[in-house]
Amino acid sequence: MSRPQPPSGHRPWLVADIGGTNARFGLVEAPGTRPVRVRRLEGAEHADLGAAAAAYLEQVGASARPGAACVAVAGPVGGDRIRLTNSHWDFSASATRDRLGLDHLEVVNDFAALALSLPRLGDGDALPLGGPPVLPRRPMAVLGPGTGLGVAGLVPVPGGWAPVPGEGGHVDVPAVEDRELEVVRFLRARQGGAVTAECLLCGPGLVKLHDALAEVRGVRAPRSTAADICAAAPRDPLCAEALDVFCCLLGGFAGNVALTLGATGGVFLGGGILPRIIPVVQSSGFRRRFEDKHRMAGYLQSVATMLIVAQEPALLGAAARLDQCLDPVQGGADEPAQQ
Repeated sequence: MSRPQPPSGHRPWLVADIGGTNARFGLVEAPGTRPVRVRRLEGAEHADLGAAAAAYLEQVGASARPGAACVAVAGPVGGDRIRLTNSHWDFSASATRDRLGLDHLEVVNDFAALALSLPRLGDGDALPLGGPPVLPRRPMAVLGPGTGLGVAGLVPVPGGWAPVPGEGGHVDVPAVEDRELEVVRFLRARQGGAVTAECLLCGPGLVKLHDALAEVRGVRAPRSTAADICAAAPRDPLCAEALDVFCCLLGGFAGNVALTLGATGGVFLGGGILPRIIPVVQSSGFRRRFEDKHRMAGYLQSVATMLIVAQEPALLGAAARLDQCLDPVQGGADEPAQQ
């Protein structure tokens, strides 16, 4: 398949980040530049990717039709049929390409795109959460709680970077402290099976964690959303404890990811929840639990942890993937679905 043509104002690239809740779109008008005219659409309001993309292009009044697109989706990618993990969307990549009149369409895992964004983050796009500065040209990792829990790695290759997508959010939850073990025992009994990291480290998981703590503590708690819990934490002890447990579990999970992927260049946190609770994360036990890996504590003390605060970073990664396709050396660095 031929490589996409460089983007321009007359024939831009379309980039998208499709999560379990929201669909974000933008246009790239020159190689190596950041997306413009970024908009967020509610995924539930559209039947599939083609319908949402068409609605976006109409909304922004795009006079020029995109020539190529890269779409990051929340779920495994392989073959023409794409089924999102936490959404009703189920679509054919080739049919979507034809519907939108594209010459080139790639579909990549959303955290693979987020990983590809890491080398493009600028000053102020990420906040340090402990450890030394990020080391250049070393393997990195990115993870983040949102509607689900995503994980990916990024490794240096000749001419650029290659993402390493996976489904790391579905490993067992890293509960080690007494209150965490109580919550896991309660949930295991209630749901009759293993408790994964994603069971607790995502938006719905925060609610589950909050409610389980209430049961374990023997207190009554009103029905809440993740946003309610985050907003109430400064004045509500149960919400504050739920967020503290959430951050500690996330630190333990991030340390496991760093060890598994050899992410000596740094571990980055993304997703939609953490930027809303930055002071909570900074004052929590996140970094302590990240480093608390027995004989490997010294290894992890030398690994930077960063919180991504850039707007729509996965769109940067989608644009980076299309830029790779312009370069035959970088273009072979990873193998997303191409149509």
